[in-house]
Amino acid sequence: MAKRSKAYQEALKLVDRTKLYEPQEAMELVLQTANKKFDETIEVAVRLGVDPRHADQQVRSTVVLPHGTGKTKRVLVFAKGEKAKEAEEAGADIVGAEDLIAKIEGGFLDFDVAVATPDMMGAVGKLGKILGPRGLMPNPKAGTVTFDIAKAVKEIKAGKIEYRVDKTGIVHAPIGKKSFGAQKLLENFRALMESIIKAKPAAAKGQYLKSIVVSSTMGPGIKINPLKVVEK
Repeated sequence: MAKRSKAYQEALKLVDRTKLYEPQEAMELVLQTANKKFDETIEVAVRLGVDPRHADQQVRSTVVLPHGTGKTKRVLVFAKGEKAKEAEEAGADIVGAEDLIAKIEGGFLDFDVAVATPDMMGAVGKLGKILGPRGLMPNPKAGTVTFDIAKAVKEIKAGKIEYRVDKTGIVHAPIGKKSFGAQKLLENFRALMESIIKAKPAAAKGQYLKSIVVSSTMGPGIKINPLKVVEK
């Protein structure tokens, strides 16, 4: 087992590993454990009572965090004509069509999210082997294949994130930065959890929210009481 740093050990002393914290209390505590000099990301890990091996128990959705993630995303858009113009006016960083596809085939990957109009997907599809493994392929379920390009770009810029359950049944998602403060982190956390609950598959049986842990980039995990996540 890897030896933890002195700073981590000090942060760990602040956390009661046997306790399920109230969300507000957890957000205040995670800030105390974020003791590095840089603006650490605060992330939530939610273990769900689903079996991701079954198609009808997949959990994948998007949510616009009220206060964003603290990171400005570079948005690339595949579109032509008026839709390309809409994308540029909405704040897209890179806009193009076949020329952009060729550029990506040549190795260009300097963007965080890709959006496409449905009429472009026939051509964009051949980028599947490049974009797919990196989680960058436009997808209708994530709202990144749409004719409402302006809305999609603006939401992403405003803090929209996509999340999906991994093969172990866990959803990992950022809820902001240390500099946000406890209240903004709490509001982002509430928005994420409400979305995850809404995305519960009909085929999921038993307890849906198995466990919830919040942590900073370099800090220890803090357990949150699953029964308290939607309380105001």
